[in-house]
Amino acid sequence: MTRVFSGIKPTGPVQLGNLLGALRRWVADQDDADTVFCVVDLHALTVPQDPAELRTRTLELAQLLLAVGIDPDRSTLFVQSHVVEHSELSWILECTAAFGELRRMTQFKDKSEGADFVSAGLFTYPALMAADILLYDTDEVPVGDDQRQHVELARDLAIRFNHRYGDTFVVPKATFPAAGARVMDLQHPTRKMSKSEESPQGTILVLEPLDQVAKKIKRAVTDAETEVRYDPEAKPGVSNLLSILGACTGDDPAELAGRFTRYGDLKAATADAVVEVLRPIQQRYAELAADPAGTAAVLAKGADKARAVAGPVLERARANLGLLPRT
Repeated sequence: MTRVFSGIKPTGPVQLGNLLGALRRWVADQDDADTVFCVVDLHALTVPQDPAELRTRTLELAQLLLAVGIDPDRSTLFVQSHVVEHSELSWILECTAAFGELRRMTQFKDKSEGADFVSAGLFTYPALMAADILLYDTDEVPVGDDQRQHVELARDLAIRFNHRYGDTFVVPKATFPAAGARVMDLQHPTRKMSKSEESPQGTILVLEPLDQVAKKIKRAVTDAETEVRYDPEAKPGVSNLLSILGACTGDDPAELAGRFTRYGDLKAATADAVVEVLRPIQQRYAELAADPAGTAAVLAKGADKARAVAGPVLERARANLGLLPRT
């Protein structure tokens, strides 16, 4: 089976864009791929973290992944720092990457600009991301457009390492979901939905009260015209609602537009669809949150499964690189 790897960082609440653009795709991938899912807590350390908050967010994120539909019997679900092979291969790939390659990464430029403190880890973490992917002989990495560059770097490092030291790593490819990949802010529909503190009324959190979710959608920005049509350039607000509705129902946004003559009806239908998607997730999450020991056991099992794959891949890299075998 095709092996698919995905990771998610525990640095803030999961919002609707994460769910519709990535997490539902993860759940679907379980049907026809060997899936590996990771809470990448080490990536969170590129900026200073409150230890108690990081620990809490990591557990909560794992529980949310289970609530969304990640099945630990069909997938490998684990926390990155529980599998030490990630850190060791990261160093090997840092030594394989060129300084110029890391300097050109757009996310480093964006996150470091104007910052009072820029950690070395913020500069080198694309090598850790490459290690995350390459450790599992990954064939495909489903990503949003903003992560395309990181998968390209992982490909380049795998090809370079294989050329220098012999066949070692599977060269992965990025895949991109066709619908729901970019959920835009409800109040600023020309920019991507992101963390709630940046635009609290424009962002829908997966775990926020459902009546509040519906209220935000019904207050979403549209435009001065009255026609309902899917036109992201000319009508970004209306098109965003149609895209969200389409992602929730599985229907084509352009086809959905023909079913509505008023913005109010579109907003109501979108609110109902989102609420029905979120309701079972919130119910399952509440059950998991009441049993943290159960989640810890699931993650321990997942780490064992991950090490069973990552360990041999790392040893292959070590041997080809010329490091003495461990005794």
